[in-house]
Amino acid sequence: MMSERVHQLLELADDELVIGWRDSEWTGIAPTLEEDVAFSSIAQNEIGHARAAYEIAAAELGTTADELAFNRQPSEYRCAPLVELRLLDWAHAIARRYLYEQADRIRIQALMSSDDSEIAGLATKIDREETYHRMHAELWADRLRDEPRFKQAIDDLRPYLDGNRESRTAEFAELWDEMTSVRRSIPGAEW
Repeated sequence: MMSERVHQLLELADDELVIGWRDSEWTGIAPTLEEDVAFSSIAQNEIGHARAAYEIAAAELGTTADELAFNRQPSEYRCAPLVELRLLDWAHAIARRYLYEQADRIRIQALMSSDDSEIAGLATKIDREETYHRMHAELWADRLRDEPRFKQAIDDLRPYLDGNRESRTAEFAELWDEMTSVRRSIPGAEW
């Protein structure tokens, strides 16, 4: 049975890994060069946050961060359905980033108040970088707030915020296959 601590860490890590992966899909195709760089940087931060949370969980579970990130079956991931979606429409990508950052702010604030000093410390460190992610998302949301496509994107994605973390979206199977293909190509290999 997984402890509540590990459960919290895996939800955080899985969300951050998957949204980082999804944000990285904008590299080279964002509407401007500046956004190529911004989304790449945000993606790198999110994956770094995932790594840090996986490290703490791995120590408790007697495994490694890489094994937690890439050796589990799709049904074992604890990510929110919102982060799983492949969104190659800018309005939807910004809407997701905006909705995710709002929800993530609540989670990070709760974790910063944790009695567990290791989790509180990790959340405090993450929050320093997430401040910039929130600013980026809020600036874009302000810029697009009157755009019908953006309003529709928010409405389309809002239901995914509260989706079941125990069931995967159709897009996740393809993503999982892509994320884990290298590790599965030569089981047991050390990269």
